[in-house]
Amino acid sequence: MKWFRHGLRTISALIPLALLAVFLFLTVYSWPAIRFNGFGFLFSQTWNLGNLYANPVHVRGMLVPPAAHYGIWVFIVGTLASSALALLLAVPVGVGVALYLVEYAPHRLSGAFAQITELLAMVPSVVYGLWGLEVLAPLTLKYLAPAIASAVPFLSFFSTPASSGFGLFTASLVLALMVLPVISSTLIEALRRVPRELRESCFALGATRAEVLRRALLPAVRTPLIGAVILALGRALGETMAVLMVSGGALNYLPHTLYSPITSMAAFIASQLDSALQDTSGMAVRSLAEIALVLLIIAVIVNVIARLLTRRVALGS
Repeated sequence: MKWFRHGLRTISALIPLALLAVFLFLTVYSWPAIRFNGFGFLFSQTWNLGNLYANPVHVRGMLVPPAAHYGIWVFIVGTLASSALALLLAVPVGVGVALYLVEYAPHRLSGAFAQITELLAMVPSVVYGLWGLEVLAPLTLKYLAPAIASAVPFLSFFSTPASSGFGLFTASLVLALMVLPVISSTLIEALRRVPRELRESCFALGATRAEVLRRALLPAVRTPLIGAVILALGRALGETMAVLMVSGGALNYLPHTLYSPITSMAAFIASQLDSALQDTSGMAVRSLAEIALVLLIIAVIVNVIARLLTRRVALGS
Protein backbone atom coordinates (compact mmCIF):
# COMPACT_ATOMS: atom_id res chain seq x y z
CA MET A 1 0.00 0.00 0.00
CA LYS A 2 2.99 2.29 0.42
CA TRP A 3 3.61 2.50 -3.34
CA PHE A 4 -0.09 3.19 -3.88
CA ARG A 5 -0.01 6.09 -1.42
CA HIS A 6 3.10 7.54 -3.07
CA GLY A 7 1.46 7.15 -6.48
CA LEU A 8 -1.61 9.09 -5.37
CA ARG A 9 0.61 11.78 -3.87
CA THR A 10 2.47 12.09 -7.17
CA ILE A 11 -0.73 12.30 -9.19
CA SER A 12 -2.12 14.93 -6.81
CA ALA A 13 1.04 17.00 -7.23
CA LEU A 14 0.55 17.18 -11.01
CA ILE A 15 -2.17 19.84 -10.73
CA PRO A 16 -0.17 22.47 -8.82
CA LEU A 17 2.89 21.59 -10.88
CA ALA A 18 0.93 22.17 -14.10
CA LEU A 19 -0.27 25.53 -12.81
CA LEU A 20 3.27 26.45 -11.81
CA ALA A 21 4.58 25.38 -15.22
CA VAL A 22 2.04 27.57 -17.01
CA PHE A 23 2.88 30.51 -14.75
CA LEU A 24 6.62 30.09 -15.30
CA PHE A 25 6.22 29.74 -19.06
CA LEU A 26 4.11 32.91 -19.33
CA THR A 27 6.51 34.82 -17.08
CA VAL A 28 9.63 33.78 -18.99
CA TYR A 29 8.09 34.21 -22.43
CA SER A 30 6.59 37.62 -21.66
CA TRP A 31 9.59 38.91 -19.69
CA PRO A 32 10.87 41.14 -22.55
CA ALA A 33 7.37 42.67 -22.79
CA ILE A 34 7.24 43.13 -19.00
CA ARG A 35 10.56 45.01 -19.12
CA PHE A 36 9.45 47.12 -22.08
CA ASN A 37 5.93 47.95 -20.90
CA GLY A 38 6.49 48.41 -17.16
CA PHE A 39 3.51 49.15 -14.90
CA GLY A 40 2.03 51.40 -17.57
CA PHE A 41 0.95 48.21 -19.32
CA LEU A 42 -1.82 47.75 -16.73
CA PHE A 43 -3.15 51.31 -16.64
CA SER A 44 -2.69 52.64 -20.17
CA GLN A 45 -5.75 52.69 -22.44
CA THR A 46 -3.82 52.57 -25.73
CA TRP A 47 -2.94 49.40 -27.60
CA ASN A 48 -1.03 50.15 -30.80
CA LEU A 49 1.00 47.56 -32.69
CA GLY A 50 2.94 50.34 -34.40
CA ASN A 51 4.17 50.29 -37.98
CA LEU A 52 4.59 46.60 -38.73
CA TYR A 53 5.90 47.35 -42.23
CA ALA A 54 8.85 49.43 -41.06
CA ASN A 55 12.08 48.09 -39.63
CA PRO A 56 11.97 47.60 -35.85
CA VAL A 57 13.69 50.21 -33.70
CA HIS A 58 15.36 50.07 -30.30
CA VAL A 59 13.26 51.57 -27.51
CA ARG A 60 14.36 51.23 -23.87
CA GLY A 61 16.79 48.55 -24.95
CA MET A 62 14.11 46.48 -26.74
CA LEU A 63 13.53 45.93 -30.45
CA VAL A 64 9.94 46.99 -31.28
CA PRO A 65 8.00 48.35 -34.28
CA PRO A 66 8.01 52.17 -34.59
CA ALA A 67 5.27 53.85 -32.49
CA ALA A 68 4.36 50.57 -30.75
CA HIS A 69 2.58 50.97 -27.43
CA TYR A 70 0.82 48.30 -25.37
CA GLY A 71 -1.77 49.09 -22.70
CA ILE A 72 -4.57 46.85 -21.43
CA TRP A 73 -6.60 48.91 -18.97
CA VAL A 74 -9.54 48.87 -21.40
CA PHE A 75 -9.46 45.07 -21.55
CA ILE A 76 -9.16 44.68 -17.78
CA VAL A 77 -12.23 46.90 -17.31
CA GLY A 78 -14.14 44.99 -19.99
CA THR A 79 -13.28 41.64 -18.41
CA LEU A 80 -14.17 42.62 -14.86
CA ALA A 81 -17.31 44.59 -15.82
CA SER A 82 -18.82 41.84 -17.99
CA SER A 83 -17.99 39.13 -15.44
CA ALA A 84 -19.39 41.11 -12.51
CA LEU A 85 -22.60 41.97 -14.38
CA ALA A 86 -22.96 38.34 -15.48
CA LEU A 87 -22.74 37.17 -11.87
CA LEU A 88 -25.17 39.88 -10.79
CA LEU A 89 -27.67 38.42 -13.25
CA ALA A 90 -26.87 34.72 -12.86
CA VAL A 91 -26.58 34.30 -9.07
CA PRO A 92 -30.18 35.26 -8.13
CA VAL A 93 -31.57 33.20 -11.02
CA GLY A 94 -29.33 30.24 -10.21
CA VAL A 95 -30.31 30.30 -6.54
CA GLY A 96 -33.99 30.63 -7.47
CA VAL A 97 -33.81 27.72 -9.92
CA ALA A 98 -32.09 25.50 -7.35
CA LEU A 99 -34.58 26.34 -4.60
CA TYR A 100 -37.56 25.73 -6.86
CA LEU A 101 -36.29 22.40 -8.21
CA VAL A 102 -35.38 21.07 -4.77
CA GLU A 103 -38.17 22.46 -2.60
CA TYR A 104 -41.19 23.21 -4.79
CA ALA A 105 -41.14 21.24 -8.06
CA PRO A 106 -42.66 17.74 -8.30
CA HIS A 107 -40.08 14.96 -8.17
CA ARG A 108 -40.30 14.01 -11.85
CA LEU A 109 -40.18 17.62 -13.00
CA SER A 110 -37.29 18.33 -10.65
CA GLY A 111 -35.16 15.52 -12.02
CA ALA A 112 -35.85 16.41 -15.67
CA PHE A 113 -35.14 20.11 -15.21
CA ALA A 114 -32.00 19.41 -13.20
CA GLN A 115 -30.66 17.34 -16.09
CA ILE A 116 -31.53 20.07 -18.58
CA THR A 117 -29.71 22.59 -16.41
CA GLU A 118 -26.62 20.40 -16.37
CA LEU A 119 -26.83 19.96 -20.16
CA LEU A 120 -26.56 23.73 -20.57
CA ALA A 121 -23.00 23.48 -19.24
CA MET A 122 -22.11 21.12 -22.09
CA VAL A 123 -23.11 23.52 -24.89
CA PRO A 124 -19.98 24.83 -26.68
CA SER A 125 -19.29 28.50 -26.11
CA VAL A 126 -19.34 29.26 -29.83
CA VAL A 127 -22.98 28.14 -29.89
CA TYR A 128 -23.81 30.65 -27.16
CA GLY A 129 -21.90 33.27 -29.12
CA LEU A 130 -23.83 32.56 -32.32
CA TRP A 131 -27.12 32.66 -30.41
CA GLY A 132 -26.12 35.98 -28.89
CA LEU A 133 -25.04 37.30 -32.29
CA GLU A 134 -28.23 36.43 -34.15
CA VAL A 135 -30.89 36.55 -31.42
CA LEU A 136 -29.81 38.37 -28.30
CA ALA A 137 -28.11 41.36 -29.94
CA PRO A 138 -31.16 42.34 -32.04
CA LEU A 139 -33.41 41.66 -29.04
CA THR A 140 -31.29 43.98 -26.90
CA LEU A 141 -31.31 46.74 -29.51
CA LYS A 142 -35.06 46.65 -30.22
CA TYR A 143 -36.62 45.72 -26.89
CA LEU A 144 -34.37 45.30 -23.85
CA ALA A 145 -32.43 48.58 -24.12
CA PRO A 146 -35.58 50.75 -24.58
CA ALA A 147 -37.29 48.91 -21.70
CA ILE A 148 -34.36 49.50 -19.35
CA ALA A 149 -34.10 53.14 -20.44
CA SER A 150 -37.79 53.74 -19.71
CA ALA A 151 -37.45 52.07 -16.30
CA VAL A 152 -34.50 54.21 -15.14
CA PRO A 153 -34.53 57.36 -17.31
CA PHE A 154 -32.64 59.36 -14.65
CA LEU A 155 -29.44 57.25 -14.93
CA SER A 156 -27.51 57.98 -18.10
CA PHE A 157 -25.48 54.78 -17.77
CA PHE A 158 -28.69 52.78 -18.33
CA SER A 159 -30.84 55.22 -20.32
CA THR A 160 -28.39 56.09 -23.11
CA PRO A 161 -29.77 54.49 -26.29
CA ALA A 162 -27.94 51.47 -27.64
CA SER A 163 -26.26 52.16 -30.97
CA SER A 164 -26.07 48.44 -31.73
CA GLY A 165 -26.95 45.21 -29.99
CA PHE A 166 -23.32 44.42 -29.23
CA GLY A 167 -21.54 45.50 -26.09
CA LEU A 168 -21.30 45.11 -22.34
CA PHE A 169 -24.93 44.18 -21.71
CA THR A 170 -25.18 41.54 -24.42
CA ALA A 171 -21.85 39.99 -23.45
CA SER A 172 -22.95 39.88 -19.82
CA LEU A 173 -26.24 38.20 -20.72
CA VAL A 174 -24.43 35.51 -22.71
CA LEU A 175 -21.95 34.98 -19.87
CA ALA A 176 -24.80 34.82 -17.35
CA LEU A 177 -26.46 32.03 -19.30
CA MET A 178 -23.15 30.17 -19.57
CA VAL A 179 -22.36 30.31 -15.85
CA LEU A 180 -25.94 29.69 -14.69
CA PRO A 181 -25.60 25.86 -14.83
CA VAL A 182 -22.48 26.00 -12.65
CA ILE A 183 -24.32 27.88 -9.91
CA SER A 184 -27.64 26.04 -10.05
CA SER A 185 -26.19 22.50 -10.37
CA THR A 186 -23.80 23.00 -7.45
CA LEU A 187 -26.52 24.47 -5.27
CA ILE A 188 -29.01 21.73 -6.17
CA GLU A 189 -26.60 19.06 -4.96
CA ALA A 190 -25.85 21.04 -1.80
CA LEU A 191 -29.53 21.52 -0.98
CA ARG A 192 -30.27 17.84 -1.49
CA ARG A 193 -27.59 16.98 1.07
CA VAL A 194 -29.09 19.18 3.78
CA PRO A 195 -30.52 16.82 6.44
CA ARG A 196 -34.28 16.43 6.25
CA GLU A 197 -34.40 16.80 10.03
CA LEU A 198 -33.41 20.45 9.66
CA ARG A 199 -36.45 21.16 7.52
CA GLU A 200 -38.80 19.15 9.72
CA SER A 201 -37.62 20.80 12.91
CA CYS A 202 -38.19 24.25 11.41
CA PHE A 203 -41.70 23.31 10.28
CA ALA A 204 -42.39 21.86 13.73
CA LEU A 205 -41.56 25.27 15.25
CA GLY A 206 -44.19 26.89 13.05
CA ALA A 207 -41.94 28.34 10.34
CA THR A 208 -43.36 28.86 6.87
CA ARG A 209 -41.65 27.38 3.81
CA ALA A 210 -40.23 30.78 2.88
CA GLU A 211 -38.78 31.18 6.39
CA VAL A 212 -37.26 27.70 6.22
CA LEU A 213 -35.57 28.57 2.93
CA ARG A 214 -34.32 31.95 4.11
CA ARG A 215 -33.31 31.15 7.69
CA ALA A 216 -32.27 27.49 7.53
CA LEU A 217 -31.50 26.13 4.08
CA LEU A 218 -29.63 29.05 2.52
CA PRO A 219 -27.37 29.52 5.58
CA ALA A 220 -26.66 25.79 5.49
CA VAL A 221 -25.36 25.98 1.92
CA ARG A 222 -23.38 29.21 2.19
CA THR A 223 -20.03 27.55 1.60
CA PRO A 224 -21.11 25.61 -1.54
CA LEU A 225 -22.78 28.77 -2.82
CA ILE A 226 -19.56 30.77 -2.48
CA GLY A 227 -17.66 28.01 -4.22
CA ALA A 228 -20.19 27.92 -7.06
CA VAL A 229 -20.02 31.68 -7.52
CA ILE A 230 -16.23 31.58 -7.69
CA LEU A 231 -16.32 28.74 -10.24
CA ALA A 232 -18.78 30.75 -12.29
CA LEU A 233 -16.57 33.84 -12.03
CA GLY A 234 -13.58 31.82 -13.19
CA ARG A 235 -15.44 30.69 -16.30
CA ALA A 236 -16.70 34.21 -17.01
CA LEU A 237 -13.20 35.71 -16.69
CA GLY A 238 -11.69 33.21 -19.11
CA GLU A 239 -14.47 32.96 -21.68
CA THR A 240 -13.23 33.75 -25.17
CA MET A 241 -15.32 32.95 -28.23
CA ALA A 242 -18.77 33.88 -26.96
CA VAL A 243 -17.55 37.26 -25.67
CA LEU A 244 -15.56 37.86 -28.84
CA MET A 245 -18.70 37.41 -30.97
CA VAL A 246 -21.02 39.76 -29.04
CA SER A 247 -18.84 42.28 -27.18
CA GLY A 248 -18.38 44.75 -30.02
CA GLY A 249 -14.58 44.52 -30.14
CA ALA A 250 -13.75 47.84 -28.47
CA LEU A 251 -10.15 49.03 -28.83
CA ASN A 252 -8.73 51.92 -26.78
CA TYR A 253 -12.25 52.70 -25.58
CA LEU A 254 -13.64 52.53 -22.04
CA PRO A 255 -17.34 51.67 -21.62
CA HIS A 256 -19.42 54.62 -20.47
CA THR A 257 -22.89 53.10 -20.85
CA LEU A 258 -24.45 49.69 -20.33
CA TYR A 259 -24.41 49.14 -24.09
CA SER A 260 -20.89 50.34 -24.88
CA PRO A 261 -18.67 47.97 -26.86
CA ILE A 262 -16.04 46.18 -24.78
CA THR A 263 -13.30 43.60 -25.19
CA SER A 264 -12.21 41.10 -22.55
CA MET A 265 -8.60 40.02 -22.13
CA ALA A 266 -9.20 36.48 -23.34
CA ALA A 267 -11.22 37.63 -26.36
CA PHE A 268 -8.59 40.21 -27.25
CA ILE A 269 -5.81 37.62 -27.22
CA ALA A 270 -7.79 35.45 -29.63
CA SER A 271 -8.69 38.33 -31.94
CA GLN A 272 -5.23 39.92 -32.07
CA LEU A 273 -2.98 36.88 -32.28
CA ASP A 274 -2.93 36.80 -36.08
CA SER A 275 -2.00 40.49 -36.32
CA ALA A 276 0.59 40.14 -33.56
CA LEU A 277 2.31 37.35 -35.44
CA GLN A 278 3.10 39.85 -38.21
CA ASP A 279 5.41 41.71 -35.83
CA THR A 280 8.92 40.58 -36.75
CA SER A 281 10.31 41.80 -33.42
CA GLY A 282 7.99 39.43 -31.53
CA MET A 283 7.09 42.08 -28.96
CA ALA A 284 3.38 42.04 -29.83
CA VAL A 285 3.06 38.30 -29.21
CA ARG A 286 5.02 38.61 -25.97
CA SER A 287 2.68 41.43 -24.89
CA LEU A 288 -0.28 39.14 -25.57
CA ALA A 289 1.43 36.56 -23.37
CA GLU A 290 1.71 39.25 -20.70
CA ILE A 291 -2.07 39.73 -20.95
CA ALA A 292 -2.48 36.00 -20.39
CA LEU A 293 -0.19 36.25 -17.37
CA VAL A 294 -2.28 39.09 -15.90
CA LEU A 295 -5.45 37.08 -16.48
CA LEU A 296 -3.91 34.06 -14.74
CA ILE A 297 -2.88 36.20 -11.76
CA ILE A 298 -6.41 37.64 -11.50
CA ALA A 299 -7.88 34.13 -11.53
CA VAL A 300 -5.47 32.99 -8.80
CA ILE A 301 -6.29 36.04 -6.66
CA VAL A 302 -10.02 35.37 -7.05
CA ASN A 303 -9.56 31.76 -5.97
CA VAL A 304 -7.44 32.74 -2.96
CA ILE A 305 -10.13 35.20 -1.86
CA ALA A 306 -12.74 32.49 -2.31
CA ARG A 307 -10.71 30.10 -0.20
CA LEU A 308 -10.45 32.68 2.59
CA LEU A 309 -14.18 33.44 2.40
CA THR A 310 -15.22 29.80 2.55
CA ARG A 311 -12.89 29.17 5.47
CA ARG A 312 -14.26 32.19 7.32
CA VAL A 313 -17.84 31.08 6.66
CA ALA A 314 -17.07 27.54 7.77
CA LEU A 315 -15.48 28.78 11.00
CA GLY A 316 -18.35 31.19 11.60
CA SER A 317 -20.96 28.46 11.26
